[in-house]
Amino acid sequence: MRWTILLVSLLSVSLPASPVAEPYHWQSVTIVAGGYVPGIVFSPAERDLYYCRTDIGSAYRWEAAAQQWIPLTDFFGPRDANLMGAESIAPDPIDPNKVYLAAGMYSRGSAAILRSADRGKTFQVAQVPFPMGGNENGRGVGERLNIDPHDPRVLYFGSRHDGLWRSDDGAATWKKVDSFPFAGAAQGTDPNYSAGVAFIIFDSRNGAAGTPTKNIYVGVADASESHLYQSKDAGQTWAALAGQPAELLPQHAALDAQGTLYVTYGDQVGPNGMTRGAVWKYDTDKNQWIDITPRLTGGGGGFSGLSLDAQHPGTLAVSTLDHWNPGDDLLRSTDGGQNWKDINATAKLDPALSPYLHWGRPTVRFGWWITAVGIDPFDSNHVLFGTGATIWGTKDFAKVDKDEPTDWSVAAQGIEETAVLDLISPPAGPHLISAVGDIGGFRHDDLAVSPAAGMSQDPVFTNTYSLDYAELKPGLVVRTGTVNNNNAPAYSFSEDGGTTWRPLNVPEAVTTGRRGAGGGQPRGTVILSADGATFLCTSGAPSISTDKGKTWTPCQGLRAGLRPVADRANAKKFYALDAANAQILASTDGGATFTTQPAAGLPIGGGGGRGNGGGAKLLATPGKENDLWLLSNRRLLHSLDGGKTFAPTSPDATIYTMGFGQAPPGRDFPALYMTGDYQKTSGIFRSDDSGATWIRINDDQHQYGNYPTVVIGDPRVYGRVYIGTNGRGIFYADRAVSSPAKVP
Repeated sequence: MRWTILLVSLLSVSLPASPVAEPYHWQSVTIVAGGYVPGIVFSPAERDLYYCRTDIGSAYRWEAAAQQWIPLTDFFGPRDANLMGAESIAPDPIDPNKVYLAAGMYSRGSAAILRSADRGKTFQVAQVPFPMGGNENGRGVGERLNIDPHDPRVLYFGSRHDGLWRSDDGAATWKKVDSFPFAGAAQGTDPNYSAGVAFIIFDSRNGAAGTPTKNIYVGVADASESHLYQSKDAGQTWAALAGQPAELLPQHAALDAQGTLYVTYGDQVGPNGMTRGAVWKYDTDKNQWIDITPRLTGGGGGFSGLSLDAQHPGTLAVSTLDHWNPGDDLLRSTDGGQNWKDINATAKLDPALSPYLHWGRPTVRFGWWITAVGIDPFDSNHVLFGTGATIWGTKDFAKVDKDEPTDWSVAAQGIEETAVLDLISPPAGPHLISAVGDIGGFRHDDLAVSPAAGMSQDPVFTNTYSLDYAELKPGLVVRTGTVNNNNAPAYSFSEDGGTTWRPLNVPEAVTTGRRGAGGGQPRGTVILSADGATFLCTSGAPSISTDKGKTWTPCQGLRAGLRPVADRANAKKFYALDAANAQILASTDGGATFTTQPAAGLPIGGGGGRGNGGGAKLLATPGKENDLWLLSNRRLLHSLDGGKTFAPTSPDATIYTMGFGQAPPGRDFPALYMTGDYQKTSGIFRSDDSGATWIRINDDQHQYGNYPTVVIGDPRVYGRVYIGTNGRGIFYADRAVSSPAKVP
């Protein structure tokens, strides 16, 4: 059956008439966070042109003039958020302006093949019927998408569950290759042994321009009888390669100019769980297999990344995967795999662009989850490899041949692939403190520079889930998160705006068992009174401390599971929403006791709102006593009397997250910021009239996938907004009516 998919220009797809909009300058808050980079692909058509793909932050193109990576799909909005996951990327081997991207984060969501004729500045989108999994197991194999070097109109794509597919019209339409022996395993197959069709390799040594390449190799990373197949008639018929390794799953493959096919293997699809692996080469002229597996010290792990030196046949690099003891490595051979040089053993690593890579330790790790390795086809000494945290690059790869150390520096400029879980902007001190998945969080004194101190320490959190500061004493900050590989809950506080931290002892520290960005999520949070004199902790039985955690006293009348907020003007007042019973609990004695008070206008049952904390969410207005906002069922309600009555606002808005910023000129009430839908348009909005009307402040080229996880304004800069995303890091924006405000 032939699936015909019409090309749709993204520039021609628009939402209904937009509400009032104001131009803004959007920029990334700099961490140079990198993130897991499963694939790096150099263009064979032009020097200094290469691409990378991330698992939840889509794809990037290296811009040599700017010396940074340029994101390619920030135009995707909430309706296309699943397309922010990049499954594979393929630059055209003839025309450097053309590039193709296989997009789909999870198999349960939409998938598409994107094509560009201007290096990814704009794309046309072809929806496809086969699912993708750019953030699922096996995302480090590849590349699944490849272009016939003799006839670039012909593309092949290896799907996870539906076998091999082919396009004969430059990715406009796709047809399943029914003759391919592996039809695909059903969704739900063990993900550790099922990544589907992993790569396509064309043998371009023979053939003529304009005629499809006859000799093609395809790898299958599924538990099956055979894993490597060959076609000698341009994909019409296929046969399993005789003598191939039978028990292991192929990860990557590459064919050199002499006809030698190199393949890396592991016993699972990765990026976790590998316990053994191998590297083999296959002489395609003699039909001969040779085991060239490097000998490793330590135990466990397999092999994944692979790249050949285009200028020197027989020279190649491979990476280990899940070789945790002593750590993953990059290995180089100049004799076709007979002998190998260990890069990690003598490598010199310069993390200056990303100081957080120290993770609170004196040394920097070489890497883990190394599935992406690329030797520049125009410069054999220029090599990049991706890790679970960043990209490293060198310009002196051949030094190792002389037993000299190779010099590596962070090469992830412009890549900010993080899952942001909370943000605060205190009225004094740093303009931004962040809570981030996997890499803890940061104090930003300069939004354009990765913090020199690295991530927040004492302790270092793997994930930070919540932040709070004392409104009247903003140097006092608390954070809640997890530490170490066991994801043990942890709490910490700072008295100097996040410059230094101290562990905070709480009454009980347990987890829900729910998985967050890398671990279990703490059950409780810590909330500070307006003056910082009271710490209210909701871990276990809610309790308060007036001596910074030395002693705790149970809160009377406040049951476990509720998340209070502090009044931002009166240090004695706290409030809590009991959404299930449509009640507000209030304290006027610093959290010692809570009483239930009548609350007219509360929605019965509440819930449904989204944002950090989930469910219905209560917020207190900075500088305003008794002023509360309730986000419930994506609707916004406002109370001016400490929660005794609530009135609906913003009837035309569906709101996912909300925050406060500096009041507009001539007003004394904070500007409001929200992400969601207003007048049938999705976006990021500001309100200068307490939520009566909203102004859109982003545009269709700055959407960043799904609705931001958190949005706040700056209490010191009118109009400035900060957003946290799930995969594209942190952004800030200033009004464009005048020159952008100087980055603090």
